[in-house]
Amino acid sequence: MANDNTTDASDDAFSGWAEALQEQNERDKTIDAEQGGPLSGEPTRPGFAGGEVPVNDINMVLDIPVQLSVELGRTKVPIKYILQLAQGSVVELDALAGEPMDVLVNGYLIAQGEVVVVNDKFGIRLTDVVTPSERLRRVSRG
Repeated sequence: MANDNTTDASDDAFSGWAEALQEQNERDKTIDAEQGGPLSGEPTRPGFAGGEVPVNDINMVLDIPVQLSVELGRTKVPIKYILQLAQGSVVELDALAGEPMDVLVNGYLIAQGEVVVVNDKFGIRLTDVVTPSERLRRVSRG
């Protein structure tokens, strides 16, 4: 019974992805109709006839591991500075203290958040999450 509740929660959490895929597919059809058909040389989605994306098959990808990272900030330094780093060295980042941190999945921004401490471990509380349709747009551009 606990597994049924978990499955329902997972379906709810990823229903936005299915909606975003369907929205993108409908937008692609509208663009094709306005332009008189798909552009020549336009990339197609392999394995799907006519560019159709099966919306109900999202469960096939739910167990694929991805790299989740939280970025505090960035900086550029010369190699000689890197070679001089030692325990206790401080590296100045471009982000200001208190600014939201970027949450990335496989290098793509999916959310921003703030640092929290839970049971003596650092975590991040998400304060702004990129919508599933915007995530798909960013991935398709990149």
